[in-house]
Amino acid sequence: MNKKYWWAWLLAAVIGINYLASVVHYRVDLTSEKRYTLSVPTKKLLRGINDQVLVDVFLAGELPADFRNLRNNAEELLQEFKETNSSVTYRFHRPGADMNDAEKQQYLAYLDSLGIRGTNVQVQSRSGESQEERLVYPGALVSYQDKVEAIDFLEGQDQTGLSGGIQTLNTAAALLEYKFAHAIQKVTQERPAVIGYLAGNGEPLSYNVYDLIERTIKPDYGFGFVPIDSVPVIPLDFDAIIIMKPTVKFTDRQKLKLDQYIMHGGKVIWMIDNLYAEMDSLMRTQSDFVAFDRGLNLDDQLFRYGVRINKDLIQDVQCDRLPLAVGNFGNQPQLQLVPWPYFPLLSSYSDNPISKNLNNVLSIFPNSIDTVEAEGIRKTILLASSENSRTLNTPAIVSLNSVKTEDDLKTFNLHHLPVAVLLEGKFTSIFSNRLAASTADSLKNIHQQPFLSSAAMDNKMIVISDADIAGNVVTQNEGPLAMGTNQFTKTRYANRDFIVNCIEYLTNPTGILSTRSKTFVLRLLDPAKTEDEKVKWQVINVAIPVAIILIFAFIYQALRNRKYAA
Repeated sequence: MNKKYWWAWLLAAVIGINYLASVVHYRVDLTSEKRYTLSVPTKKLLRGINDQVLVDVFLAGELPADFRNLRNNAEELLQEFKETNSSVTYRFHRPGADMNDAEKQQYLAYLDSLGIRGTNVQVQSRSGESQEERLVYPGALVSYQDKVEAIDFLEGQDQTGLSGGIQTLNTAAALLEYKFAHAIQKVTQERPAVIGYLAGNGEPLSYNVYDLIERTIKPDYGFGFVPIDSVPVIPLDFDAIIIMKPTVKFTDRQKLKLDQYIMHGGKVIWMIDNLYAEMDSLMRTQSDFVAFDRGLNLDDQLFRYGVRINKDLIQDVQCDRLPLAVGNFGNQPQLQLVPWPYFPLLSSYSDNPISKNLNNVLSIFPNSIDTVEAEGIRKTILLASSENSRTLNTPAIVSLNSVKTEDDLKTFNLHHLPVAVLLEGKFTSIFSNRLAASTADSLKNIHQQPFLSSAAMDNKMIVISDADIAGNVVTQNEGPLAMGTNQFTKTRYANRDFIVNCIEYLTNPTGILSTRSKTFVLRLLDPAKTEDEKVKWQVINVAIPVAIILIFAFIYQALRNRKYAA
């Protein structure tokens, strides 16, 4: 190499390295929770996109620190999406920023109709000025061809006190990959899963399941009713069926149809209320009533699959609130919102993606579930009561004032009573070795669905001992509310997210739901320790680096003086 032109070679090397860096991107994720690493299902989904996907994120402008962190996480994630497939593009802006007032109001109403609602936060518009309230829209729109899917970053999270809700926004950041990937999957999929709603045993067909059917299932899945007495076998065209709060006893013929649907690979979400206990009865009588067994005749079937729904009611100290009369003011009863232990707020204590990173789920008169021995069946508890629970066995007396003294609270000594259980494995038929030969021949030759004494392959189902988790309240002024909404406090719990996650887990083979298991660890400083050791760390971080530089400069200068003095 000609030393005279070393600078030219150096310049060429710099240009070459920069060109390679612009073409080939690679980084090492050193975080313990792998927060900057996309999951395998997400990468597979993105690589299968063959047309332009545009993501509009509404987190732009001045934001509080926690929302800025959420925005930065979203930007880093979408950059990873774009690196995986350049068809994914994104942009950040404030909704309605370049519109006149009329257009802005119309656009904000459009976002509200899609489920992206504004949140009031305190922001500082300019340095040195006082704070002002501003509406922030923590969400995004994913557009693909003629389809649009809305994402609410805070859906399913506790949205009380968001301006200081560090944990809430941290959990929202951990769920970003799932929410973006799930939205992209919904707008790009060719055939959605088909969900059936079983009818024929007193399942509700009223406005109390409006949110489940019209707002939750129909927008994203195929849907159809399954009249169990009108079909010889349950069609396998349904990827899953929902058994929602039956009130009429199941016959052996009906149970056989359900059993063989499961043996042939059909998925089932059982939402069973074993006891008759309804809020209408309490409000109508304004006094105690007895919760009694419905006699659904499903105990032996569910026992064979691996669970038993007990004939009891769960009470929990961690519960929702209802207005109850606590006295009289003149001739008028004085109402006050008080904790109602028959309405437990359920939580998840497992890492299953169905219920991980989920806010509390509201239940109404739930029963407890026991898991029982079933060969080859894996059981995962998805939802359970808190550490301060108790059960009332049938015939259970439901009382307005079930907790009267502090001594009553001491009886809440049961922990984590299961209410929702996931069962996975090869199920065994309850009709094995006891089905008539004529019936088996009929299934095989006439209905083209041969009888199976055990499942041909691994299958899965979910058993929930409270159907009201998926039901909704109907009010005179507002009509059907969202499931999991307290009509008095307007608090909305994560019921819909839980039901959607259940459906996704059973019917979506891509594994996108597994990305919900991500956890971002909050590594917060101890405020008291920070205050006590503030001066020490200021010296370490400011004075010591400067001192080290001065020492090296002094040594260098001393060596230089000695060298040239000689």
